[in-house]
Amino acid sequence: MGFGSYDESEQQDIDADFDDDDAVESEENAHQGTMEFDNGASSDELIDRLSEIKSEE
Repeated sequence: MGFGSYDESEQQDIDADFDDDDAVESEENAHQGTMEFDNGASSDELIDRLSEIKSEE
């Protein structure tokens, strides 16, 4: 069973001409720093909850 033949007539010629001013700078929104998250639960509470989830499966 084949995957079909390559047919150039099915390919589209896309005009990719654009100005560099319109381009998105990938470093423009770069974040450097740290992030901390505290959900208020202790490690023991989280482990107990994980055990409950696993036992439900």
